[in-house]
Amino acid sequence: MSGGAARPRQEQIEALTLGLRLPIAPVAEEHMEVIAEGLRQAFDEARQRAPRTVNTGHEPEVTALLQAQLNGAMAENPLWWQLVLWVGRGSESVSFDGKHLEKRPDLSIVLSGGERRFPLVAEAKVLDESKSKTIWHYCEKGVRRFVEGEYAWGNREAFMIGYVRDSSSIDETLTGFLSVVDQSNPERFRLESLSAPVGAGAGELARSRHGREFVYGNQTPPNSPGPISVWHLWLG
Repeated sequence: MSGGAARPRQEQIEALTLGLRLPIAPVAEEHMEVIAEGLRQAFDEARQRAPRTVNTGHEPEVTALLQAQLNGAMAENPLWWQLVLWVGRGSESVSFDGKHLEKRPDLSIVLSGGERRFPLVAEAKVLDESKSKTIWHYCEKGVRRFVEGEYAWGNREAFMIGYVRDSSSIDETLTGFLSVVDQSNPERFRLESLSAPVGAGAGELARSRHGREFVYGNQTPPNSPGPISVWHLWLG
């Protein structure tokens, strides 16, 4: 069996987007802040129940606990269950052109008032310089997946969750890294605006905006997805 580059599968995209005009409607900013707070609370509660796993475990271990906590919150948090129907982990999704059928973002948050074919996506990364879990890894294997249309290509926003185990901060670590890369290689992350504080809740929450150059091949112009807002929630 011969190898080769993955081919576009237009029929997969047409089936997935039947009746839709992309990108889907944006999630209200106040709803994004509620979701961020729900993620933070779930992380804190998971850490109380399993501190060793949350503080030292691999990213999938922590995210699995987070998913369980989020789905369990349906019965306990009225605001959460009014907004969120279900949270999946590693749910298979398709890249923007159908070349890849088994993309697995860490969390897929299905919103009660949203388009269920395009859940709100959250990608999670450990940040720990001593274990080579660097800001480069966070951006290259996280943020860039949104820029390139691997994840959340039909959405206008997504989450990046950082499990912080060193002295990293959004203001210095993330903003500094994106600023340097934008000067030397602006196409890498297509930065349009630097991350800035969002809301007044606990924890580190910020937002950056990134351009996207791919197009929707199954739509008539204008068929650009436009930029994506990445909400950065750092927990530690």
